Amino acid sequence: MEKYELLEWALSRLAVGSLIYAAVRFGFMDYLLNYWFSPALVVGLALGLFFDYLPHRPFKTQHRWKNARVYPGRLLNLLIMGQNYHLVHHLWPSIPWYKYKPAYEVMKPLLDEKGSPQSLGLMQTKDFLGFLYDLFLGIRFHSNHGNDHGRMK
Repeated sequence: MEKYELLEWALSRLAVGSLIYAAVRFGFMDYLLNYWFSPALVVGLALGLFFDYLPHRPFKTQHRWKNARVYPGRLLNLLIMGQNYHLVHHLWPSIPWYKYKPAYEVMKPLLDEKGSPQSLGLMQTKDFLGFLYDLFLGIRFHSNHGNDHGRMK
């Protein structure tokens, strides 16, 4: 529910802040760092960045052909198991992850025609600053203006 999104954001940060305060106060900060923060950082970065954030950014539309992206690359394809071809998953969910790249290569002309995003999109200053904002703060204020709500075009 978008209505409570900001409240959820604030409460989650309050909970983490309270846990850190308690860890410092009661002497279990080493435990918290070694068994919670470190694994969460590694897994959160890997899953959150490569499997969720990068394939879906900039979160401006629900339009079928533009709500995810492709950022081709042989090495990325191996390292993140095809998630750099994530738009293929959105468009054709029955295709298994290990066939995303060949499916993309076949469907590239159609994706070009539909204006689907086919780059990582971080090389321009505005996009990179948006990435940093999302990484460190991540608050989004929603507006229905200009949103196509997934309607086919």
